[in-house]
Order: sequence, then C-alpha cells, then structure tokens
Amino acid sequence: MFYHASPTHCIEVLEPRVSNHGKPLVYLSKKRENVLPYLSNAVEKYCRETGFPHEGPWYKWGSYGFFEGKLRIDEYWPNALEETYKGVSGYIYAAETVPGREELKGIPDAVITSEPVPVTGCEYVPDAYEALLIAAELGQIFIRRYEQLPEKMLAWIESSIKQQYEAADMPTYRHFLKGKFPEITAGLE
Repeated sequence: MFYHASPTHCIEVLEPRVSNHGKPLVYLSKKRENVLPYLSNAVEKYCRETGFPHEGPWYKWGSYGFFEGKLRIDEYWPNALEETYKGVSGYIYAAETVPGREELKGIPDAVITSEPVPVTGCEYVPDAYEALLIAAELGQIFIRRYEQLPEKMLAWIESSIKQQYEAADMPTYRHFLKGKFPEITAGLE
C-alpha cells in the first residue's frame, strides 16, 4: 500500500501537482504514519489564522527528518506541534499501485510519480495532532519537543531561519517566519 495525506475529501484519483520541487508530482509513502505531517501546513494555517492575503502556491513547511529509519518531527518553536496540527482534520488516501513510481531520494519509504494515481481507500483523520501523538505512543514516529532540542540544533534553526527569511520571495512564507520567529527575524529586511 501507498499513502497520501490531503485536506480534500472525496478524491478518486491523485493528480500530480506542483510543490516545492517545481514540477507536477504525486508524493506518497509506503508508511501511513509518514504522511501524517502533511495533514496540515504550518505556513498556510498561520496565514489563514492571521488573515494574511494569499496568491499562488503555498510554501510547504516540514520540520521533520528521519532517525533510525523512522519519521522524527522537531518542534522549531515552543508548542509548534499543537499550533500546527491540533483541531486540523484531513484524509489519508491509500493506493495499491502507483503508475510510473520512483523512489524519492533522501526520504525513506517515499515515492513520487508524474502520473495520476487511482485511490483504493480513504481514512478520515478528525484531529491530526491526536493522530501524531498516537503514532508516537505506538513507536511509529518520534516527536522531539522544542524544550528537548540540543543547543546545536537551536543554533542551526536560528541560522536557517535568518537565511530563509532573507532569501524568501514568497510574502506568505516571510509572514509566517516573522510571526513564528520574531526574535530571529527582528531587524531583517
């Protein structure tokens, strides 16, 4: 089985869409728990909540990586997990086959395709935050809270946010970075 998360209900065929890689693709994982972070996009959620106007595609935010072969979500600011996922519902779509699939380099168990993917199942997730906590309790993923991050990681976050803020050409992304990291982005323009 292959899995794909979306806020959209009643998808029968997953169509390739342009994302951060700049070309139309469908992204899927061989592990259901690995698609849970895609039930919410922190940038989109923050902009909608603050009434920031949006044009064009949303920047995809993901503060995760892989540790010991499992997904690990890191909180880049205090309570980031709850702020991003609590109360957010969505759907996890399943597909038995993925036409033209290729392994996505650098992301374990991920595949991509430029072809439409027929959906064979759909699971409603009423609260993405609760689903992530359950996956962590089951040992399927790791969650590393902001308070648990080592000093080296905090320094890396600060450096990365500064670089991304200065280089960002998407107003929504800059608005998000300024709102979530005010002490880091202060004085940058």
